[in-house]
Amino acid sequence: MMVSETKSALDLAARAARIGAEAAAPFGDEVDAMARFPREAIEALRDDRQLSALVPPHLGGAGATITEVADATSALARHCGSTAMIYAMHQVEVACLVRHGASNFFERYLRDLASRQLLVASATTELGIGGDVRSSACAVHRRGSRYSLEKRAPVISYGQYADAILVTARRGADAPPNDQVMVLCMVPGLRLEPLSGWDTLGFRGTCSAGFHLFAEGDESAVLPVTFDVINERTNLPVSHILWSHVWLGLAAEATHRARRYVQAKARKEPGVVPAGAVRLAELNARYLDMAALVRSAARRYDKICEDPDASFSMDYAIEMNALKVSASTLVVDIVGRALGICGMDGYREDSPFSMGRLLRDAYGAALMLNNDRLLNNNALMLLVDKGQL
Repeated sequence: MMVSETKSALDLAARAARIGAEAAAPFGDEVDAMARFPREAIEALRDDRQLSALVPPHLGGAGATITEVADATSALARHCGSTAMIYAMHQVEVACLVRHGASNFFERYLRDLASRQLLVASATTELGIGGDVRSSACAVHRRGSRYSLEKRAPVISYGQYADAILVTARRGADAPPNDQVMVLCMVPGLRLEPLSGWDTLGFRGTCSAGFHLFAEGDESAVLPVTFDVINERTNLPVSHILWSHVWLGLAAEATHRARRYVQAKARKEPGVVPAGAVRLAELNARYLDMAALVRSAARRYDKICEDPDASFSMDYAIEMNALKVSASTLVVDIVGRALGICGMDGYREDSPFSMGRLLRDAYGAALMLNNDRLLNNNALMLLVDKGQL
């Protein structure tokens, strides 16, 4: 089973595309309209054992690369942005566990995750802190070999549907806000009390409500590496790479619909170049620019992720922040251009060329770790960075 599953990582994107078409697309509009969890698509991903794609083969997973998972993320996004974003966020958490959970406890958990196809969420933001993931107000409290923590999180994507949640917190009650650890909080020691709902413009199916989180368990559930290392080497780059591939999938679908629209016009008037053909060529060039940027980032991460000098450098942090800002800006531009090409057929919600859900999802991209925050971080780093362009 492990050998065949390892080989199956090579066609991860093709399998994700099939799941997107068969289990995500038919329910995409309903998921969006009702802001409900895309259970059909997530169950299909479970059945296909995609939730353990990044888990090493000796622990029962496929041992896929970030590039392979990123391509699968884009394939899903063409059919349902919410499904793709849930898939991407889950894979970020699994990447953190795989790369930084060097203990018997986390090896056992990863085996269980692969066996049962468990879904993992994260809680890194906190009321009173804002979107600064590198600061926590809540703390881990230890008593003997047990821990407890309490966190008021304004957003926990698909929290009520997750089997476990990776939570950031101060190392202890006396630790400063930036001395953080990550804790794997699991049922039955995990309890969520709703703080806010989720009625948004886009990515409605991620069900990213706010919760008052209570957790307790064995102290072994605290990752043995500090969060600053986890964030710089894995959480931040993998998040930006996989999120960008969600947006790339939205851009690909918008470009595809615009192409079909112009081709349909051309068939109606043979020998006449449709008015939107030049705009389509411009759109396609813009999409190819985005695809090159986003895909190269995934390949580069796979190449340097085991090199601490490269992956833990200020230059790389600047590069990853810039990737997120650029990709989240490009997706809005591309979907907007596609809407302009399709005109009223793109504006209508009941049209096969509709851009409504794609555009609403696209506008959420700049708000996930707000671009202004990332640009400000880059500005501060560039003042002291001595790297070469």
